[in-house]
Amino acid sequence: MSDAGTAGPDAWWRYGVVYQVYPRSFQDGNGDGVGDLAGIRERLDYFVDLGVDAIWISPIFRSPMADFGYDVADYCDIDPLFGTLAQFDDLLADAHARGLKLILDFVPNHTSADHPWFIESRRSRDSALRDYYLWRDPTADGGPPNNWRSNFGGSAWTFDATSGQYYYHAFLPEQPDLNWCNPAVREQMFEVMRFWLRRGVDGFRVDVIWHLIKDQEFRDNPLNPDWGADHPESHALLPVYSADRPELMAIIRQMREVVSAFDTGQGSRILIGEIYLPLERLVAYYGPDETGALLGVHLPFNFLLIGAHWQAGSLAALINRYEGALPPGGWPNWVLGNHDKPRIASRVGERLAALAAMLLLTLRGTPTIYYGDEIGMSDVEIPRDRIRDPAELREPGKGQGRDPQRTPMQWSDCPGAGFTSGTPWLPLGPDYRHRNVENAVADPQSMLALHRELLSLRRREAALHAGEIEAVRADGDCLSFERIHGGSRLRVELNFGDQPVAAVAAPLGEVLLTTARFDGAAICDVAPAQAAVERPGPLQPFEGRVLRIG
Repeated sequence: MSDAGTAGPDAWWRYGVVYQVYPRSFQDGNGDGVGDLAGIRERLDYFVDLGVDAIWISPIFRSPMADFGYDVADYCDIDPLFGTLAQFDDLLADAHARGLKLILDFVPNHTSADHPWFIESRRSRDSALRDYYLWRDPTADGGPPNNWRSNFGGSAWTFDATSGQYYYHAFLPEQPDLNWCNPAVREQMFEVMRFWLRRGVDGFRVDVIWHLIKDQEFRDNPLNPDWGADHPESHALLPVYSADRPELMAIIRQMREVVSAFDTGQGSRILIGEIYLPLERLVAYYGPDETGALLGVHLPFNFLLIGAHWQAGSLAALINRYEGALPPGGWPNWVLGNHDKPRIASRVGERLAALAAMLLLTLRGTPTIYYGDEIGMSDVEIPRDRIRDPAELREPGKGQGRDPQRTPMQWSDCPGAGFTSGTPWLPLGPDYRHRNVENAVADPQSMLALHRELLSLRRREAALHAGEIEAVRADGDCLSFERIHGGSRLRVELNFGDQPVAAVAAPLGEVLLTTARFDGAAICDVAPAQAAVERPGPLQPFEGRVLRIG
């Protein structure tokens, strides 16, 4: 069974908001210092009160944790660190009872070296599962088959003395890549997806989906002319032959068919692709065919705001470029951060983080919030002896370290920040005693209060969750755009400068929400949103507002 190529207008994910949970760091339910399923279940009402629609949980499958769950040893079981399958079922049932969707992180590019498939594959060259992975003979001088580099530094090939061949791993040697050109591998992985879909999950975020297919001739990747020695080693080559291959789209369409076969009365299921590629390649993953039907992932993750220059002109150009690149019917999406990238508050500062939140939740498309961003959490400096991230341990100081943005959620000012009764697996943020959910709930001017009001406004106003976007422009430090649905027209204005600016061609309007009411941007004293229809005054420094103008 296949869908028609585009999601129906009632697909929940078109108008919902996704919240990413990094499970090790969200809530510890048993006091061992690591977050788990029981902890997430304990906090389900928090998601409801916040106003999000879906929870995306980073990997929870059985794993030796060489890369903290992104090295899977059993795709159809829960790692004991996080709980049990029964606890997962309870979490899913309770989430659904509250109207929340649950999205799993699917890791199909590679397994753990401890996966039974790889153990059997490396047993001998004659193994029945040898072709489940990418094995190649050494070169004449005994070296690796080609110049491909691991994303975590070093060669992407590891020699196996038992069989006298190398195996390929785009990441750690403990994460051998699967051979997705093998039909048996594809069917095994599709059955994994069905296993979780039958249990009732609402979709998948697919890890490194653009890596699944490699060049079958295993040609050398070309040199990157822009690489410098201070950059990660993996950037020294352009991954022309090791990623984003043309054969990949046929596999993604099969993956989409697996998911869409479960579009029943329980609602539509979603397929999200993690894709770090230039915009023109990113949008190709919507998978338009010759008729214009979209048969790829529903949402190729748009990471443009993560690398953006937070200046009005640059943002206006970025938004217009992305909207212009979408294929007909392609639904946009936006994120400010995730478990692999520095937090938004650390990248732009607290004042601009409030503006960034307003931008994220008023742009057209599906937004994703990274846990803790809603209270303004920032990156935490990790002492050398507490580093856990394999990327940082393998290439220190190359900007790849991911521990700082993965620190425990700050729930309260008690020991353990309300995250754990034990010793947290990563250090707590030094500001947890004042920056935490408990304090933020009691403060109507907090970043959390801003997020709640933005999410409530987005849910109430069809122009924000379903409308078109028009008139995206920058005038000096002011970014503005309009959202339109039916007879409703809203205007969003964001001042990225440290001086007041007059609203751009400001019409008469009612201010529905202003960041000046919240401490994230409210350095100046600005009155709460006006109830009367009037010509709004100048935007104060770092103020953002939403107006009803029609």
